[in-house]
Amino acid sequence: MRRDHWKRVNESLDPASDFVEIYRNLVMLEFPWDMNQALSFALFRTYAVPGIGGLLDRTGEFTGRTQKRYDDTALLLEAPTRLGFTDPEARSAIRRINQMHRAYDIPDHEFRYVLSTFVVVPKRWMDDYGKRPFTAGELEASVHYYRELGRHMNIPDVPETYDGFAALMDGYEAERFAFDEGARRVADATLALLLTFHPRVPKALMEPFSRALMDDALLEAFRYEKPSRGVRGLSRGAVRLRGRLAGLLPANSKPTAVADLPWIRSYPEGYRVEDLGTFPGGCPVPHEGAAEREGGHGSRF
Repeated sequence: MRRDHWKRVNESLDPASDFVEIYRNLVMLEFPWDMNQALSFALFRTYAVPGIGGLLDRTGEFTGRTQKRYDDTALLLEAPTRLGFTDPEARSAIRRINQMHRAYDIPDHEFRYVLSTFVVVPKRWMDDYGKRPFTAGELEASVHYYRELGRHMNIPDVPETYDGFAALMDGYEAERFAFDEGARRVADATLALLLTFHPRVPKALMEPFSRALMDDALLEAFRYEKPSRGVRGLSRGAVRLRGRLAGLLPANSKPTAVADLPWIRSYPEGYRVEDLGTFPGGCPVPHEGAAEREGGHGSRF
């Protein structure tokens, strides 16, 4: 297959109506490795918001069962990408997401911020490290995809354009990134898990490599040590080189699903989306300050 096969396929589709197919092509065929890294970093940076990272720490799930929480999150979020929003399994996955969120008093502005990271971080990752940037149509399809996910999660006032998502994310982080001990614990546990994804690479190299891909605002929020200029240059240069080399290879003909990734380890015998995630009863962890902030989150399903 030609190297530009999926780009040409996506250019033949309408981003306003075929956004699921375009986004699926990006995630599972054109950029499976890059999108997995970018979406993982997108989730990781949300922990730097104390309201988000602190709540995750108080549940104990992301620090006590990190592998399962990572796997469940990836598998649930992938279902609508792989199957489309109308598929029964995808609807069950979104229902599970909503059920988990509904157990806690989470303000809508936090949901909007998390949604914005899924749109903005992959675009910026591809600009910096991918074999090519997203086309205008692919970026528009990504916006439509996450607006649709936001609709199914009953998140109000979701931005309508990429620029709107980018302004939301950047402004929110400038205002709300701050150190929180619980959020740091969640970040440490997640980073420790990420370091196991490439067992052939010594952790003594992977840890500074991972920090080298973080921006200064994120490092400061977690109070992580900033890598030296040399380490940062070598690390980012290596990922850029990987992207250039990937651009020389033929297009993928077989889609890569989350369950195919070697670091998804919790379900070697398979899984049912209805069984993924947590099943908290009531609201065991109060979300501090929610009463003074924007209203809570509902569910479409």
